[in-house]
Amino acid sequence: MNKLISIDLFADFGMLKKPDTNEPVYLTFNMLHKPALLGVLGAIIGLEGFKEKGKLPEYYEKLKDLKIGIQPLRHENGNFQKSTVKYNNATGLANKDADNKNGATLNVIEQFLIAPAFRCFLLLDTDNELHIKIDKNLKNNYAEYLPYLGKNEFSMWWEEYKEYNFKEFEPQTTFKINSIYIKDQPLKDNKDADALLNYDPIFDDKLEGYTFSYFERLPVEYQDLGANNFQYKYQNFAFTDWGLKPKHKTTNQLLNVNNYGIIQVF
Repeated sequence: MNKLISIDLFADFGMLKKPDTNEPVYLTFNMLHKPALLGVLGAIIGLEGFKEKGKLPEYYEKLKDLKIGIQPLRHENGNFQKSTVKYNNATGLANKDADNKNGATLNVIEQFLIAPAFRCFLLLDTDNELHIKIDKNLKNNYAEYLPYLGKNEFSMWWEEYKEYNFKEFEPQTTFKINSIYIKDQPLKDNKDADALLNYDPIFDDKLEGYTFSYFERLPVEYQDLGANNFQYKYQNFAFTDWGLKPKHKTTNQLLNVNNYGIIQVF
């Protein structure tokens, strides 16, 4: 049996490092992604993280089939405020010379998120012991390990534990997805302009209630590229307040959540 819950995750700062960026500037994803959320849940129930090169962490192996949904909170058109910090890594461990000896000081510029917040939906299996433990710990505001958003110094907390009634959703009329969702089709071809609330001729098609579309390519899982070389597998995501035409199909599960609206879990 499935149970749908949500929590609101918050952090003062966050850094979800993009693996395709390197020194001297490290960039962050804007949106919380599934592998990162699984890491947060793994910490909350006491599962181990990365320990050995070429081996996936315990939390990912045991939670990778959990379906989740994510909705940004306190955002500006889907985006969070960002800034950068410059610091020196003088340990030498991150900067070795050709003889594998400690080298000079490494100067790093790192981008980070300011006050990121997310409503995280979890479709739990009530017959799965780990899912039961997730539910219990979240409900009781208890964590085995302190969860953090990308870096140890960016601790996270949560509030607003909620349970929902829900059912599978198959669009028949114009609909709106309240969470981020995997974009299988171009959004511009599936916006329903006829469903707009108000038309303002001064701003042409800038209409109240339908104002933005946000896109980001985000990790959804780890993939083995051979020789125990694990890298992110990506999907294109969208987040918008536009109404969508019923022909806008998705290969991922949509849920109609009572008193909340439509979300996607993946």
